[in-house]
Amino acid sequence: MTKPSQAPTTDPPEPGTRPDGATDDPALPPAPWLRFSWLLATPWLAFLAFPVAGILQSPLSGAAAAIPLTAIAAFAGVYVYAFIVNARTLGQDARGATLLGVLGLLTAPVFVAVGVDAFGMFTFLATYAIFSQPLRRAVRFVLILIVAMAVVLILTDHLDRWFYLLITGGTAAFVGMIRWIDDRQQQRDVLENQLVITAERERVARDVHDVLGHSLTVVTVKAELAERLVDVDPGAAKAEIAAIRSLTREALSEVRATVSGLRVARLADELESARTALTDAGIDADVPADPAVVDPRHRIVVAWVLREAITNVVRHSGAGRCEVSLGSSSLVVADDGVGPGGAAEAGGLRGARERADAAGGTLTVRPGETGGTRVEVHW
Repeated sequence: MTKPSQAPTTDPPEPGTRPDGATDDPALPPAPWLRFSWLLATPWLAFLAFPVAGILQSPLSGAAAAIPLTAIAAFAGVYVYAFIVNARTLGQDARGATLLGVLGLLTAPVFVAVGVDAFGMFTFLATYAIFSQPLRRAVRFVLILIVAMAVVLILTDHLDRWFYLLITGGTAAFVGMIRWIDDRQQQRDVLENQLVITAERERVARDVHDVLGHSLTVVTVKAELAERLVDVDPGAAKAEIAAIRSLTREALSEVRATVSGLRVARLADELESARTALTDAGIDADVPADPAVVDPRHRIVVAWVLREAITNVVRHSGAGRCEVSLGSSSLVVADDGVGPGGAAEAGGLRGARERADAAGGTLTVRPGETGGTRVEVHW
């Protein structure tokens, strides 16, 4: 009898995965507690001494005693082997049911030799069934086993051996509870892994949106400016085209770094980029040059929110002026455009709000006192 380790859930895992959600990788050795969990089954085999003692104390001799003793020895060997098989395959080996049947057959000669005292071996059957089979199937097997034992005890008038029912039922209940807890823990681990993957996907999607949204907006503005300058000032147009080429290379580099999870927005760079984007879009820009006023703990989030707010001003506001204000624990981006709308909030500002919330801040979008839109972040 042993505590089941990482028994299978009712539903089989996806191909190529283990029940704990880890990927089967032949390059990685199995966990030590899985490799040697069969050792936990070995000490319990000492209880087989009781049927052995019963045989030795019986009038049986010669071949009549050798057959049940051999069956008990084979039972012990198959029991340990069965745990080795299931430990290596985390209970998913199809041989589990076959081995359980072999164990059951090996109890027959012992039952013939010592009668109901062979029920001491049934505890091993119940334990291995719970370890190796889907939980519902194991519960049905144990219930049938206990009912069969009770019927035999009644029919053979051996009610004084009721303790076999208590031992088998109590052990099965204890091991079954551990198995149930293991199953719930595995389900929780799988769900937790899925949540981590989902959160990481959302982070990458948000970062790529922030990077591409801002960069492509600036590229669009510069392309329009170059188109207007190409006839009146070819030199300036070439300069804008060169800036577009530089921006696209930078954006490509940022996307690669973002997907790798390595990119960190720098507030000083975002302030300079905001000033350039607003000016190129023909918007009068009032943007501070020194980010030192902002608490270092908040600068990364402020940089991301500033990037998205400026992108929205350039794209959607129709503003003639935009003012950026920094504080130790705050950011304000105010424009005199058409005012906030559902489209602005439904876009990248939602990702900016998530960033601010995750950092313990609060982002609000509201109409300005004299019109336009006012985006604020406070801690």
